[in-house]
Amino acid sequence: MTSDGDYSTRTFGHEHLLPRVPLPELKDSCARFLDWCTPLLTGEQLDRTRASVEEFLAPDSSAWLLQDALRGYDNEPGVHSWLDAFWPYRYLGRRDRIALNANFFFLLRDTSGQDIPVDGEGPQLSRAANLVSAALRLKRQLDSESVPPVFLRGQPQSMEQYKYLFSTTRIPGEELDTVRSPYRGDWPGPSPARHIVVFAGGRMARVEVCDAAGRPYPMAELAATLRAVRESARQSVRGPGGAPRPFDAVGHLTTMARADWARARQALREHSPVNAEALETVETALLCLCLDSAEVSDDQAACDQLLHGDSGNRWFDKALSIVVFPDGRAGLNIEHCELDGTTILSFTDSILTPREAEQGPLASGRPPFQPLEFLLDEELRSTVREAAQDFAAFADNTATKALSFTDLGTDRVKKLGMSPDSFVQMAYQLAHQRAKGLIGATYESIATRQFRLGRTEAMRVVTPEVLRFVAAMQDADTEPAARAEAFRAAAEAHVARAKDCQQGRAPEQHLWELQLIARRRGSELGATEPLALYDSPGWTVMREDYLSTSSAPSVNIDYFGFGSTSSRCIGVAYVLLPDRLNIYLSTRRDVAEAMTAFGTELRRAVDELTALLDGTAASS
Repeated sequence: MTSDGDYSTRTFGHEHLLPRVPLPELKDSCARFLDWCTPLLTGEQLDRTRASVEEFLAPDSSAWLLQDALRGYDNEPGVHSWLDAFWPYRYLGRRDRIALNANFFFLLRDTSGQDIPVDGEGPQLSRAANLVSAALRLKRQLDSESVPPVFLRGQPQSMEQYKYLFSTTRIPGEELDTVRSPYRGDWPGPSPARHIVVFAGGRMARVEVCDAAGRPYPMAELAATLRAVRESARQSVRGPGGAPRPFDAVGHLTTMARADWARARQALREHSPVNAEALETVETALLCLCLDSAEVSDDQAACDQLLHGDSGNRWFDKALSIVVFPDGRAGLNIEHCELDGTTILSFTDSILTPREAEQGPLASGRPPFQPLEFLLDEELRSTVREAAQDFAAFADNTATKALSFTDLGTDRVKKLGMSPDSFVQMAYQLAHQRAKGLIGATYESIATRQFRLGRTEAMRVVTPEVLRFVAAMQDADTEPAARAEAFRAAAEAHVARAKDCQQGRAPEQHLWELQLIARRRGSELGATEPLALYDSPGWTVMREDYLSTSSAPSVNIDYFGFGSTSSRCIGVAYVLLPDRLNIYLSTRRDVAEAMTAFGTELRRAVDELTALLDGTAASS
């Protein structure tokens, strides 16, 4: 806190004053782990898991060495949290593709009636110019630290992720990816970049969106340059007589598994200095703007395009990509390693805030642009084509469904006396039981931004109260009052667990980081023997998701989405607002029938549970 007793008004002014994420005690995490996994296990599985926990906590167990190492790391100078090393390994250590598997998207609400008009331009270029200009305005505010810090229920929230909205790119590695971003390394402060990269038809162009003094160009001039970029892309793929010219969009490479992409990127750089320069341009760009040619007829089509779309018209490693369709609808595709949904929600709310005129001093003239060229040999062309084909097949193997509940929102649920998030989470459990015949492991992301460098905590939704609630709803002989009581008990248990997670009292990431320490430093610490806990039914069953859920509450978002996390998982991304609930479901194609059934049963569950609370409230 500042000397006058108030928190700083500077964007990053209070980060060092935030409390640290508490390091859980080993026994506490093991006790919570057993509580969390028990509802998912058979008696025999639970016995085996309990035995593994006893062995894990034995006095001679190497788990204590790992815990001591983690405590020592937490106390090292410059370390902000015991999770500082966890996040890079969790996100940057994954070796599969991040496109569709890890990146997430937002479909923005239509603001065409509120955008600043750009005379003479169609909806795509007008919307694109408005969004880019708004993003640049936020960039200037962040550079001067004039974006007010976020407070939630009177508590300041970590703003650290705002440093990685612009000029941040994930770089593929053979064993571990890295991140290239400002505020670290070569860029100790804000990014000095003045350009963005614009995609159109798979072609890329560097567009200088600010002049040498850092002043943005007027929107009308920016839109004119974007029109020129789009036309240049169209012309570049036409040969004599208008015939298509052979062309390979290098953006396809960002869909590859990470080690494969790392080797391809190295081959690109070594093949020609032209390629190295083009990569430099992309990786340092403030953001990517993707002018898509796909016509989107409805919310479903728009969401699908934002999730995977034309992979040649994307750079999935870029932290922030704005995607604009021909009709002016727009969305964001986000690389997840440095950015969570809450930060992107704030970004979205900022760029969609209505304004009457452009603000601040503007550059004169029209923004210059330069097409980006990559020189490819036949081997690289083959790699690009194979990447495109593989990802197209992978995307085709993904089934999705957009649902909208216009009769349910936070206002109505609160009037029924229940937490809105708990209501929908219980509806998911009931619908899953009816659709697939079982209660399965369910993940929910919980924000922990009130801590220094806080990100999220992993919550497991299924509790004994959930099992009793679902059983009561499935039992025709159970009276409505008893069902409602079970429903409220399950919702209260959900609220209590969420509060524990918000305060850093959760077992999964703690135990997971101990496992990662064993892998990274086991030999050094003398902790080389296998730990049975990580092979126990409790650990494996609890973490094999049937439902992976996350919420993005903002009136500026129509839909939010991500890919499923396993072959049997249904991804549930939901936007819960005062007057509606929008959900985007995703899963593998062979689970599509079950996903469709889940959506149908979710409608039934919402209607039943609303009527149940309405009825019991009336009778009381």
